Amino acid sequence: MRTHILRALPLLAASLVLAPVSTLRAELDLKAIDSSVRPQDDFFDYANGTWLKTLEIPADQLGWGSFYELIDRTQKNLRQLCEDASAKQSAAPGSPERMVGDFYASGMDEAAINAAGVRPIQPQLDRIAAIKTPADVIAAIAALKQIGVHTSFGFYVDVDEKDSEAYLVQITQGGLGLPDRDYYFTDSEKMKKLRGDYTDHVAKMLTLAGEDSEAARIDAQAVMNLETKLAAASRTRVQLRDPEANYNKTAVADLAKLTGDFDWAAFFKAMGARGFDSVNVGQPDFVKAFAAQIAGTPVADWRAYLRWNLVRTAAPCLSADFVNENFAFYGQTLNGQKEIKPRWKRVTETIDGSIGDALGQLYVAKYFPPAAKARVLRLVEDLRSALRERIETLEWMDAPTRARALEKLNAFSVKMGYPDKWRDYPALTISRGASFVENVFASDAHETRRNLAKIGKPVDRTEWFMTPPTINAYYNPVENGIVFPAGILQPPFFDADADDAVNYGGIGTVIGHEMTHGFDDQGRQYDARGNLKDWWTPGSTAAFKKRAAVIIEQFNGYTVLDGTLHVNGALTQGENIADLGGVKIAHAALQRALAGQSRAKIDGLTPEQRFFLSYASIWREVRRPEYRRNLIITDPHSPAEWRVRGPLSNLEEFWKAFDVKEGDRMRRSGDQIVTIW
Repeated sequence: MRTHILRALPLLAASLVLAPVSTLRAELDLKAIDSSVRPQDDFFDYANGTWLKTLEIPADQLGWGSFYELIDRTQKNLRQLCEDASAKQSAAPGSPERMVGDFYASGMDEAAINAAGVRPIQPQLDRIAAIKTPADVIAAIAALKQIGVHTSFGFYVDVDEKDSEAYLVQITQGGLGLPDRDYYFTDSEKMKKLRGDYTDHVAKMLTLAGEDSEAARIDAQAVMNLETKLAAASRTRVQLRDPEANYNKTAVADLAKLTGDFDWAAFFKAMGARGFDSVNVGQPDFVKAFAAQIAGTPVADWRAYLRWNLVRTAAPCLSADFVNENFAFYGQTLNGQKEIKPRWKRVTETIDGSIGDALGQLYVAKYFPPAAKARVLRLVEDLRSALRERIETLEWMDAPTRARALEKLNAFSVKMGYPDKWRDYPALTISRGASFVENVFASDAHETRRNLAKIGKPVDRTEWFMTPPTINAYYNPVENGIVFPAGILQPPFFDADADDAVNYGGIGTVIGHEMTHGFDDQGRQYDARGNLKDWWTPGSTAAFKKRAAVIIEQFNGYTVLDGTLHVNGALTQGENIADLGGVKIAHAALQRALAGQSRAKIDGLTPEQRFFLSYASIWREVRRPEYRRNLIITDPHSPAEWRVRGPLSNLEEFWKAFDVKEGDRMRRSGDQIVTIW
């Protein structure tokens, strides 16, 4: 999906109604402040320093902070919903309550899962073992994709980026077991060891799936060799930020010019994908290289690779030996996690990812009444007005581009809380008598069919790409819309009993962030209707890129892990632009909200000071070193501390609130200062 994700965060227990002024309640954690740090020197440490000094990351977590605390709270709510549904077996078959309850029961039956061992995926293993020809490889890839095994390359239906009223089949790069192409080539001792650990892990998993140890060792090396070839043909994450370069609409009849003898007709038929004559080949060099490997790689190596992809996908839902070995590499070795999450957390996460609208209906009914939308929708309009004023007065944008930008802003759609129409599951059967992984495969197969059924149909602009309990938000460029699931509409992002400064510093900056994504380095390339189209004049484009280059350079200078790794300013530029714009716009919206109100201090802090402290508090977190290292390579978001220090050091509004003077570390100067939106 082409969505700009803010972050993964949780839910809401209180009714969201606007409180009278007399009952406003401060939600800032003032005990977190470290008064030994000057806010002018390091605002992140000032706002969060005392909390940071006392933090211990729970053993089953990759980090801890505001987001993690919210996620933990939400998971407990989801657990209760799942347990209640599981205990009530009288619910009607096919109802959300029955589906959730049966799914949860199958996932929590650890004794049955352990007794079954590898048997639930034996039919797929047998099919892979029977592969004898390249044509069999293609058919097996299709069969695995149908049940959610994302092997070899990406294949799905999404909106045509240059015709946002139509769907288009997408073929994209993929097929790697390590998090990114760079993991296969970075010539550091850490990466060399990680590649060795990965190959050992693949061998162990293949052994659990039935191979003898020597055959598994040989097959693991074959997997590594094939993945390395696919990685070599893959674009970098920075290259993937260019939507024009990733749009290559091609007639199906012309695919052979790119991929030779690869039998696309057979693949499409095996997938059940019909009724289309064009596809978007996102990364042509990768697709060409993949097709060459079908012909040039021994079939035995393909069997090993597909067996590994199946086992890797299924492992978290299989018996304890698979679960533990999967965690040993992807949890401990790769990310530094000390202990695996308890089963109930893993099962509720799986259900949310598999039948999220069914679970979401139960969640919304208990935790998010319809009236909860109203207050936040008012905030959205405040932010829209503030951004409109900014666009109208931008000194670097010319009149023709300004008119188009305002047209795009006015056309922004807003989805809040949960879908107006719930997704149903008419052809999906979830059974507590089936194995956990069988229920997961069944739900993935249902989603594959639903996705492919979009071919030839009008685009559904009401569709959501996050579930209601999700603690996150996104901007969808082809829809030109911002989306806020119910999960994020709770403290510390939003609290109906908190003062405006806290809410605008929390959910207000999130709203501003997502709006700004419509005008970041990627989002700005889509017009008001969501079409990938150059609506900028050359002069305004040059002015934008000049300012974006300053942000790239600024964040390139930031480091983590005691200075051993630099933030990738090019990879993170979209999120950094959105953070900077989001804070500035939310601050302006706060001034509008405070007009005519008392500006009395609360806890000795002005509204502006409370606004910036609220913003800093939502990014309060610590992550394990291994996890931080991986995110520097893969995550388009900057580390949390730099999401505070970076944008605020450019903002005159912040300098004024905390008396930050020229020469202070939290104040950039001269041509280093950058403001775009």
